[in-house]
Amino acid sequence: MLTLRAGANAVVLTPEHGGAILGWRHGPTPILRPPGADAALRGDPGAMGCFPLLPYANRIAAGRFTWAGRTHAIRRNFGDHPHAIHGVGWRARWTVDHAAPDRARLGLRHDGDADWPFAFDATLDYTLTEAALTVRIGATNRHSAPAPMGIGLHPYFPRKTGQSLRFEADGVWLNDRDALPDRHVAIPDAWNHAQGRVIGSTRLDNCFTGWAGTADLGSLTIEADPVFADLPVFADLQVFTPEGADFFCVEPVSHAPDALNRTHRPMRTLQTDETLAGSVTFRLA
Repeated sequence: MLTLRAGANAVVLTPEHGGAILGWRHGPTPILRPPGADAALRGDPGAMGCFPLLPYANRIAAGRFTWAGRTHAIRRNFGDHPHAIHGVGWRARWTVDHAAPDRARLGLRHDGDADWPFAFDATLDYTLTEAALTVRIGATNRHSAPAPMGIGLHPYFPRKTGQSLRFEADGVWLNDRDALPDRHVAIPDAWNHAQGRVIGSTRLDNCFTGWAGTADLGSLTIEADPVFADLPVFADLQVFTPEGADFFCVEPVSHAPDALNRTHRPMRTLQTDETLAGSVTFRLA
């Protein structure tokens, strides 16, 4: 594990377990969901505070997709879950390429395998200040031909009574019974509150499209970096508010779930040696 510090902020990273953030505290206050007691021992990024999403975000239906005229079947990687989920970065062992008291760069080399057929290199840059944590995620296509690529982050936040979440977007995917995008619609009025969206009684596990790039969580703001003026890297926002849970997730992503099998806003295509990268800043209010 690797600890970054800046003033009252302390972030613990686990390069060997998905390059994930085990936890982030400002003084005694947890900013991300505190990890399970044995999360690090089990090496389970899903029980930690935040992990990277790459080379795809969220689900690929039944772990199957067609690319360049060839159908690929990739490993379903989440127990008895019927789909492939969250990519390969969150389950991989990352290397520590550089470390300083308040920043670190992690690296990952992936050769094509049953989890993802296309080779790529990836980096994670964590930078901590007294007021914010910035995560920059980048992936470079090392396959010998054009290949799809997606990136994102999957943070877990502590859910408090009256917890708010406000952001702007132009639409949302409604899901089918398999939790896959089914219909793209305007955001339902029942999900709106005042100037934005609020976590209420509605259970969400939905992708909001055309996200404006900022989200207000009350004590924290999320600011995504639109690297390309004509196509922001983090154009979508996946929101997960499980019923009865003590956490919720607000995930900046570059594409909707199962984008490889859909035509609406598909995943980016990278040429050989081309890179897709962007930064997300979590800023304390």
